[in-house]
Amino acid sequence: MKVLLMNKPGDVHVTDIPMPEPKENEVLIRVKAAGICTNDIRDFQGDCSYSYPRIGGHEFCGVIEKMGGGVSGFQKGQRVVSYIINADHTCHLCRTGHENICFHHTNSHIFTNPDGISGYCGFGEYVIAKAQDIMVYSETTSFEKMAFTEPLACVVNSINRTGIELGDDVAVIGGGTMGLLHVMVARLRGARVIVSEPLAERREKALALGAAAVIDPMSCDAVQEVMRLTNGQGAAVVINGLANPAVMPQAMDMTAPCGVCVAFSSMHPNKPVPVDVGAMHSLQKSLIGAVSPTVKAYYQSVQLIDKGLVDPSLLTEQIFDYTDFDNAMACAMRPDTYKVILKFGEI
Repeated sequence: MKVLLMNKPGDVHVTDIPMPEPKENEVLIRVKAAGICTNDIRDFQGDCSYSYPRIGGHEFCGVIEKMGGGVSGFQKGQRVVSYIINADHTCHLCRTGHENICFHHTNSHIFTNPDGISGYCGFGEYVIAKAQDIMVYSETTSFEKMAFTEPLACVVNSINRTGIELGDDVAVIGGGTMGLLHVMVARLRGARVIVSEPLAERREKALALGAAAVIDPMSCDAVQEVMRLTNGQGAAVVINGLANPAVMPQAMDMTAPCGVCVAFSSMHPNKPVPVDVGAMHSLQKSLIGAVSPTVKAYYQSVQLIDKGLVDPSLLTEQIFDYTDFDNAMACAMRPDTYKVILKFGEI
């Protein structure tokens, strides 16, 4: 089968490797589409510490091609996605509903494999998944939409951790793909959403997707503008989707008393960030993190897309054939694009 094999950062070529065979309780998925994530971009640029050779791609979807022994309840040809966290499901974190940060995953072959290929392997024609991780879509949902399952699930996990109430003000910092997915889901929760984003086209997109107000942080003080829009209260929930450490204190400043500020994006560079702990104490502000999706969030993402409650394809920038990877990655690396998707055959 053909894969996009990364031999080192910046060096990705279509390569033939042996077809994997599903073992007991495993499923072979024929990949139809896979999104390019920010982490794939950082990997390509050498801003990661993974082992090589490597096959990236964790935002994949496809159809069941073959099932190993002990697999039941599925059929060949079903449209599916797979929960991509390689959790052991037995540790304390997994048993308490935090399988998204299971240490078995971060220490697995996905990141470092001294004996072979590392990676999620979604950038290939076929991929192996555990049967327990498979989630099924209906025949009417497009592969383009299905490719958004994992990024939307990250957003659902983020929103689930905030406890958004009906009528809350939610401020989203950053109007890229993940920021605008936050707009969609927060709106479903009954929130009024404010988006801070320097690019005019993205501000317009945010308004089209239901944001009540947008802010250009390059032309005004974003914190003061959030305060003005919320009658001096601040936002009950603030989602910081930017990697710049300098933005984090501003995110906390625009958070209302008793509000929640979410560090959704990882920090690049990961430098210490000053936080007003006095305000956290006296105003009962909470600063929390949100990373990969839990199983529940992943399943909820499937439901949102499959039932038409969220249409993530509104954030598709462009679909490239996987053989045109260089142009696809160049498009994904531009600062003004949304989601770039690779297709493996016709979709």
